Amino acid sequence: MSEPTQPLPKHERMQIPRQGMPTQDAQARARNFNEVALGYPEETAMLEAGRCLQCKRPKCIEGCPVNVNIPAFIGYLREGDLPGAVHSLKGDNNLPAICGRVCPQETQCEVLCVVGKKHEPVAIGRLERYVADWDLAHPSPPPAVTPSAQQGRVAVIGSGPAGLTCAGDLARFGHQVTIFESLHAPGGVLIYGIPEFRLPKQIVHAEVNYVRSLGVEVRLDTVIGKTYTLNELLNEQGYDAVFLGTGAGLPMFMHIPGENYNGVYSANEFLTRVNLMKAYLFPDWDTPVKIGRRVAVVGAGNVAMDASRCSLRLGAEEVHIVYRRSRDEVPARAEEVHHAEEEGIIFDFLTNPIEIYGDDKGWVRGMRCIRMELGEPDASGRRRPVPISGSEFDMEVDIVVMALGTQPNPLVFSDSGGLERTRHGTVVADETTGKTTKDWVWAGGDIVTGAATVISAMGAGKRAAADIDRFLRGETAPVVAEGQAATAAG
Repeated sequence: MSEPTQPLPKHERMQIPRQGMPTQDAQARARNFNEVALGYPEETAMLEAGRCLQCKRPKCIEGCPVNVNIPAFIGYLREGDLPGAVHSLKGDNNLPAICGRVCPQETQCEVLCVVGKKHEPVAIGRLERYVADWDLAHPSPPPAVTPSAQQGRVAVIGSGPAGLTCAGDLARFGHQVTIFESLHAPGGVLIYGIPEFRLPKQIVHAEVNYVRSLGVEVRLDTVIGKTYTLNELLNEQGYDAVFLGTGAGLPMFMHIPGENYNGVYSANEFLTRVNLMKAYLFPDWDTPVKIGRRVAVVGAGNVAMDASRCSLRLGAEEVHIVYRRSRDEVPARAEEVHHAEEEGIIFDFLTNPIEIYGDDKGWVRGMRCIRMELGEPDASGRRRPVPISGSEFDMEVDIVVMALGTQPNPLVFSDSGGLERTRHGTVVADETTGKTTKDWVWAGGDIVTGAATVISAMGAGKRAAADIDRFLRGETAPVVAEGQAATAAG
């Protein structure tokens, strides 16, 4: 690490432009699964860190769901103290290398950055990634964990971002924690849902191993609702508390004619085959995935961007994002949309499928769509898409991927009497503590909110861990107070 330089005066720091992120060339990366964003080199990271004003009342922290002390870790970085930056960052965030890559900082911490009032905000996420990647390249011993005088046994269901965060924090508090994961690899949506080019799996493995190093046990191939039920964990296996962080892995469909044709995937199945089961390395790996000449991905969230960009890398000649609203309503990160457009993904806005049709062998041959226009706002606050009569048209496609959102898998709720759920299948839980309506059970992440962001799930896991710790120390009751539960939108 180079020697630190004296901080520039405030007015000079405000003139430093936000530093761009080096990326692979768009044409080259569209045919490989290597990471797109290459990370800051040292000189660039130091220059960007110099833009931080070290505000006395930093608003950026308020925008972070896990309350990272952002000025502190950037301050250490600017001083050239990387071990200090790592210690500060990981004191608040168990998964910084992941967050630095996939979290929507532009709508959370960075949107509140004081520098951003007159200029572009400090690139907090890119600096977080730089510090976390330095830590992975210069590993240090994990922090010592002292068992709590009131040590409890906690079962954490699911090893995604909510579960890993909750487990890591509980281990830091001195409790005995076991993660139960249904798949054969830990990481949840981080491992099966997000492609290699956006989140390399070696990064996920490293972050999971860090949580393990805190003393957390991870049991794989264990399906809660089948191997054990919630009641069995509490009554027979001897756990004092359970945290549900199983996410929302059950796919949703449009229920239009033709969805059962061969060549129609849910985004969950498609991305699980590509990411967790490494279909992009077939035949070196055993899992195939069929990619046609022309692919349509229905939806415009981050999952849709991932599915479309994977399709291109797997050899599709033409890939369309089909979205019933306009560009202004696209829920995906602006960066992901920009990268998709650079790579040649075609966006069909104000377009909605109404039928999928196929050939006599049962394979997709095309998709009938209708043009849409935007009407009055709906419950989400976005203008409602309305079909334009007589505007139907056909798209020639041979693969359709439905990226329409997800809901919790009902299997986990077997033998879980007392656990209230919403009409969307999500769990009712208190927003600030994660307490559910069932004694000794907490929940957080997508199982409560429906499909959302990695960092929001981590925030829920962190809040739940703090409340479980208070309960295990005898400071709070084990169940949510009547009438205080938060009903998720699903």
